[in-house]
Amino acid sequence: MSEKLKVGILGGTGMVGQRFISLLENHPWFEVTTIAASPRSAGQRYEDAVGGRWKMDTPMPAAVKDIIVKNVNEVEEVAKEVDFVFSAVDMSKDEIKAIEEAYAKTETPVVSNNSAHRWTPDVPMVVPEINPQHMEVIEFQKKRLGTKRGFVAVKPNCSIQSYAPVLTAWKEFEPYEVVVTTYQAISGAGKTFKDWPEMEGNIIPFISGEEEKSEKEPLRIWGKIENGVIVPADDVKITSQCIRVPVLNGHTAAVFVKFKKQPTKQQLIDAINNFSGVPQELKLPSAPKQFIRYMEEDNRPQVALDVDYENGMGVSVGRIREDSIYDWKFVGLSHNTVRGAAGGAVLCAELLKAQGYISAK
Repeated sequence: MSEKLKVGILGGTGMVGQRFISLLENHPWFEVTTIAASPRSAGQRYEDAVGGRWKMDTPMPAAVKDIIVKNVNEVEEVAKEVDFVFSAVDMSKDEIKAIEEAYAKTETPVVSNNSAHRWTPDVPMVVPEINPQHMEVIEFQKKRLGTKRGFVAVKPNCSIQSYAPVLTAWKEFEPYEVVVTTYQAISGAGKTFKDWPEMEGNIIPFISGEEEKSEKEPLRIWGKIENGVIVPADDVKITSQCIRVPVLNGHTAAVFVKFKKQPTKQQLIDAINNFSGVPQELKLPSAPKQFIRYMEEDNRPQVALDVDYENGMGVSVGRIREDSIYDWKFVGLSHNTVRGAAGGAVLCAELLKAQGYISAK
């Protein structure tokens, strides 16, 4: 009998659900034992439910092919089979909020990739290298929900992963004004080029909701717990544009920064290369050895060459140079469905296990 924690994937047939399943294959701590999806997929073998819609580069893990998909709406039925769940359901925001809290109230921790609870004041939204201490707000959330072990924790939007960690590494220099443009891959919309042929050779200068997330979510990550809720930071102003580009995986950010303290280029590079956090200290299974790296070449980072850095869990930075209007500018790159989605959530779950919030039922 495996001593691994039993994991359920809510929304397991979609692109992010598939990414969870591929990342959890042979995971040392977690084992996917239950997959739940919409009623139309329920009752089918996972392989049959997905059909020709498997979107990962690697084959579907053999261990999940014969799992019978459950109806995600049958909360008690799913929850009794697992120690905790990852959520990647495709529903309206209100429906997601309701179903994630319903799972939490069955004493089943929920680690969500969805945006629905990112602004619920007592739900931690965590990049484990940046704000692991925000998990402490879970105790206040459990009081609200009336639970002993059930709660919801979320990871932030994929669009901020290529620059918010860099700005965090530079906190000692006090960045206070940031202009960022993100160039976002189509997998961020759950698509491949087969699904979205009109994206080939095309750019769309609008992604619904992304600019607000890109401007506001870093402030919540840098915030503090006060009176049982997370209060966002207010010492940095961020403005953004978010553009969909014809790339399958990888969000690139072009960023301009003003600092209160004036760093040298070498200080900025050293701060990036030396930045690490609790996941590195604890050697969590999915943690990159080096979270952020600086690349000296003028033409890096590139999606084609660098998106899989640290198995997609690291951030690549290049082209730090002085700016004529702002102080410094740079280009960042992160993998949007690994670090930015399922991988980031898996790392959150590993942190929660290490902190004692997730355990066997």
